[in-house]
Amino acid sequence: MGGRCAVSPSGGLLAMGHPVGATGIGQVGEITRQLRGEAGARQHKNAKTGLAHMVRVGAVCYAHVLIK
Repeated sequence: MGGRCAVSPSGGLLAMGHPVGATGIGQVGEITRQLRGEAGARQHKNAKTGLAHMVRVGAVCYAHVLIK
């Protein structure tokens, strides 16, 4: 936090408990809060773009880019 690019300001997957399926929703939710300026103490100043990605076993993977 406080640098040019924040990584996992909410604590990342381990902080969320890493529940299968819900982890991705948590990532997108955190990015949405950041872009709206609603992240409280975790807020990254002037957040404009967010990236959520996950790779699972096999061919399952995704990437979402959210832009303000």
